[in-house]
Amino acid sequence: MRRSATAALVVALASFGLNAPATSASAGTQDWVCASKWPGRDGYVRAWDDYGCDGFFLGQDQGDDRFWGDSAGGFQGLAQMRATSVMNSGFIGGRDVVAFYAEKDYPASKGYVCLAPGERWADLLTDNYFANTGEVVNDRIRSHRWVTASECGLGSWLS
Repeated sequence: MRRSATAALVVALASFGLNAPATSASAGTQDWVCASKWPGRDGYVRAWDDYGCDGFFLGQDQGDDRFWGDSAGGFQGLAQMRATSVMNSGFIGGRDVVAFYAEKDYPASKGYVCLAPGERWADLLTDNYFANTGEVVNDRIRSHRWVTASECGLGSWLS
């Protein structure tokens, strides 16, 4: 009986163009991983190569990083091709939003996304798209800088 109720729910959601969550237990586990790594407000942006703030730790930075693929700053080398989850534990006030860019040196016209301090983390970048280009953010962050919320346009917010 339970299986038929689940199947009925999936059919009902599909008829409205919605998908039933296929991995809700997994998603809950990964959200817990991000929550367990939350350091409080310490002024950093962080990134990992797997969803849910898991996998290889790519780095952290309290400042701006003009190119994640060089040997300077908190993100170096292959970090530019691997970020799947990011965290904003920056201090509240002023430049407390992290803007991530698809290219080095922060060109917004080539694609960017913003992570608000209240959002704390984006645990899966495969379902987020750069503003101005529509390309998937996952594995494509090349630089970041701290900005104010007013510098982030509609459709640029990570979730």
